[in-house]
Parts: sequence; structure tokens; C-alpha cells
Amino acid sequence: MVPRVVITGMGVVSPNGIGKEAFCLAILAGRSGVKRISRFDPSALPVQIAGEIPEFDELAWVDARERKHVSRVVPLAIAASHEAIQDAGLNPAAMTMDEKREIGVILGTGGGAQEFSEEQYRLWHSGHVKQVSLFCIPSGTMGTIPSEISMRFGFRGYSHVVTAGCTSSTDAIGYAYQHIQAGVQPMFLVGGVDSPITPGIIKGYTLLRALTQSWNEEPERASRPFSADRDGFVMAEGSWMFILEEYEHARARDARIYAEIVGYGSTCEAFHRVRMSDSPEEPARAIALALEEAGLTPQDIQYVNLHGTSTEMNDRVETSALKLAFGKHAAKVPMSGLKSQIGHAQGACGSASLAATLIAMKHSTIPPTINLDVPDPSCDLDYVPKAGRHVAIEHAICNCVGFGSKNSALVVRHI
Repeated sequence: MVPRVVITGMGVVSPNGIGKEAFCLAILAGRSGVKRISRFDPSALPVQIAGEIPEFDELAWVDARERKHVSRVVPLAIAASHEAIQDAGLNPAAMTMDEKREIGVILGTGGGAQEFSEEQYRLWHSGHVKQVSLFCIPSGTMGTIPSEISMRFGFRGYSHVVTAGCTSSTDAIGYAYQHIQAGVQPMFLVGGVDSPITPGIIKGYTLLRALTQSWNEEPERASRPFSADRDGFVMAEGSWMFILEEYEHARARDARIYAEIVGYGSTCEAFHRVRMSDSPEEPARAIALALEEAGLTPQDIQYVNLHGTSTEMNDRVETSALKLAFGKHAAKVPMSGLKSQIGHAQGACGSASLAATLIAMKHSTIPPTINLDVPDPSCDLDYVPKAGRHVAIEHAICNCVGFGSKNSALVVRHI
């Protein structure tokens, strides 16, 4: 019998709430976390807004000396991990070495430490060589991020990073799920983190014409998935972390269980490094694979948390993919786009989707898609616009689409 995999802990650092309770209140109320960028002066940029977390205190998680040698993603991930570990009723300080060896870390990130590298290059090329970190090379790599988490909590199991663009954290969760099913380890700290709010990254995405430039004066209205007047996404940062655990292992320690992961599907269109294919076939197949593994049909799903970036092609193709995967039932399933509230947290967005889905299940309330004032005629499903909706949710899908034509989906069952 294949082991069951459950979620026993959750931690959040989000643009619209630090801590899972603050995040819960914000997303159910439809509160935007998008604001004018404050970490640098964005006045010279055509994009001056982001899903930023200016109130996050980095030095509460890493001291001032260490902060010079690590990227912002490290304190973000440590903070969310700390809450997830506590939420799961775990105490790393009291664990034996054997117990620590049973806990792995798998982290999903897109840009990862790119923010740190950009700052080091700026120091170097502006003549401030003595200010460049001794660790500019190792701390600029993706693999350092899960290592920092493993070192902080003393976990001796797997310590891996998944960087697959926007699907990174969805895939990280899927891989942890598969590892537990395979009996590799009974427990994982898993999720996503990204902090891609820098002048260089903003400029790069502007070159791709991916970011909205129309809402600098009204940041809260900027992220508008499925709306006819959308013109790009909003960059965001944050971290959402979870404890995944083998079901019997969780029961043996009398852990509180949020939900069970019952299916994971992943596909690739093999089409383009950035642009999605017009065909919905592969994103629909990822959803179908996840449903098949879960032993469910579309009629068993009560909610879909959408990728919904607020770009014309993504929203349209994702809508078509749900129609292809669900058939006529697609029109009957309530769906919502979390990015309307927080922006696009890049490789961490899939973990944000899972956190929002767990909250929706717990409170029987679907978070709204805000800013959906004038629906795009080609996006004609039930996106739960403007206000949340009471719905009892037994099964839900977290859907994710990313650069490089990647598609991933998770199916979650409420317990």
C-alpha cells in the first residue's frame, strides 16, 4: 500500500500578511498587498510597484553580520520555516540525531539569490570591492538556500532546491510527496521562496513586456487576472513553507493535520523559453495526471486555485486548459486567482497557492479574485470575483504554469 502524505504545519511571509493567521484574514477579505516599491527608489523605472513586504524584519532572523553574506530569501525562508515547524508541533532543539536525519528540506525558487548577486556585482563594478561579500559565489547559488535552512534547524536529511521557473515550489512539494510515498524519508520541510524585487530584475521583466506599467498610482488595483483591461503581472516576494509527513508517522505523534496531498502531475510543452503555446493540451494533461493519481474525476473537485498571472496569454490558455481537463464541469467549479491580491511571487507562487487552498478548506471560504471589474470574454469561468464565497471543499486543485513551457498541478483532500 502506498503511504499517504499529509500536511501538518504551515508558515507564511506574504505581501498581505506575515504569519499564517494574518495571511488568512487578508486573503479571505480580498486585501491587496501590492504597493509602491520602498527598498530602492523606483522613480526612473516604468514599473514602480510590487508585492513587497517592507515590514518584514530580516534582522529578527539573521544578524546584521550574516545578512551581508546572504540573500534576502534566506531570512524570508527561515521565518516561514520556523512558523511551519512550530505549527507542526516540532522542536528541533529536542530532537535526537536520528530524528533530525529523518527530516529533509526541499525548497522551490525561481530567481532565488539573484537579488544577492545583483548587489554584489553593483558593489564590484562601482569600485566598492572591499564591501563585496567573501561568500559572493556560494551565497549567489540556489543550492545555498536550502542549506541555510538545514543548518538553521539541524535537519540532516535531503537538502535540495528545485528551480523550474514559476512551477518551482509546486514541483518541490510534488517531489517531497513522491519521496515520502517511496519511503525515502517520513517528513519534509518543503515550500517556496523568492524575492525578485531589484532594479535589474524589474528592468529585465520590462524588456519582456511582462509587467504592468499602468497602475503605478493605484498599486492595489494593478494585479488583474482575467480582466479585460489587464496588461501584465506584478512582481512579488514572499515565502510559504509546510511540513509534509507520512500519515501514520503524523498519527503516531498525534499531529494536527490540515489536508492530504493525493495527486501530482507535471508536463512540458517543449515549446519556448518564455512564451506559452496557444494550445491548452499540456497544462490540461498535468491536471488530468494529478486527478488520475488521486483516483478522482473533475466532478469530485470543489475548488481550483489558479495560476492567473494577469497576462493575456496565461489567463486565456489556463482557462482553456481547465475547460479541456474538466469538460462541461469547468463552468460549475469555483476558481480564484491569489495573484490578484499579492502579485506573482515567481518560483514561490505554487506554495502560496497551496497555503491559500488550505485556508479555503479550513474556513469553507474561497478567497476572491479581486480587481476583476470587466471580465475578458475569452475568460468565462467562475473566478469568484471581488468577494469570497462560502463553499464546503473536500477536494481542490492547485494549478501552476511556468517559463520553459512547464505545467504542474497538485490535488489536495481535506481531512
